[in-house]
Amino acid sequence: MTDLLATLPAEQRRLLRDARPGVELAAQPMLATLSDRREFSGDWIFERKLDGIRALAVREGDRVGLYSRSGNRLNATYPEIVVALAAQEREDFTIDGEIVAYSHGRTDFSLLQQRMGLTRRRDVEASPVAVTYHVFDLLRLDGADTRLLPLRTRKSLLRRALTYRAPLRMTTHRNEGGAELLASVCARDWEGLIAKRAGSRYQTRRSPDWLKLKCSRGQEFVIGGFTEPAGHRVGFGALLLGYYEDGRLRYAGKVGTGFGHRLLVELHRRLEASRRPASPFVDRVREARPRWVEPQLVAHIAFTEWTRDGMLRHPRFLGLCDDKAPDEVVRERPSGGRVR
Repeated sequence: MTDLLATLPAEQRRLLRDARPGVELAAQPMLATLSDRREFSGDWIFERKLDGIRALAVREGDRVGLYSRSGNRLNATYPEIVVALAAQEREDFTIDGEIVAYSHGRTDFSLLQQRMGLTRRRDVEASPVAVTYHVFDLLRLDGADTRLLPLRTRKSLLRRALTYRAPLRMTTHRNEGGAELLASVCARDWEGLIAKRAGSRYQTRRSPDWLKLKCSRGQEFVIGGFTEPAGHRVGFGALLLGYYEDGRLRYAGKVGTGFGHRLLVELHRRLEASRRPASPFVDRVREARPRWVEPQLVAHIAFTEWTRDGMLRHPRFLGLCDDKAPDEVVRERPSGGRVR
């Protein structure tokens, strides 16, 4: 047992297991549940909700791998993060975190979008977008599976296991929170909070032990079609959006804002390559001459609320999500629950 793990109390050391390869552990990240809960007992901690892409990192000896939540390898897109992980003294770890880009002190998904599609070295080096990897959990350390340890213990080990210099950052937390803290972070134009049960283990599923407390509404939607542009606009007029319910793609409305000229042209090219003759939606879409596409692309959308008939009100396109499979996209419904 390594020196760091040997510092754990005996009852926690008994929870350690020999770990599977880090890439296998990284393939099943723990996911948070959207919630409207605002009162919490003392066994919760609160982290800043970041608007970026989930990424799990694996180092085993000289090999470093950076992976999206869907298993895509990200080494070529974020080489500075790979270099920072390879420079660590500790040579065996699997960690969980979020890659973000900052604009005026807040995470900006639209800005990060400018880096997400780059894989050629010269394009990455020429990009002005700097990224930060916020690390918040530890799945494996020195050959041991740490997922059964309490969250507080995992975070303590994580803080001591790595050296944090740009672009790596340890995600800090508050020990108290709820409605007042959420109001404070929303006033600072943050995305919201992630409430986590302090004694919880790391589970390979979406869990009520991690709760998303959002300042504004927003989620991913599948692109199932588009409308033709009008006037001087190029590419397309609006994207037709949906989500899956019982294996069927339900229509949720259209989004026509949040696009620059370059994005309109590039996204239209990708949509044209996946055209199909019939609608992928189970619902009727009341748009003039819609163009249908295979439901392959996922978009991150901000909106104000759902209408009574299940449509998005005031949606705005933020970017494409390459780290989520279309069939994983469902309508997020906040869960409540009593304080326990």
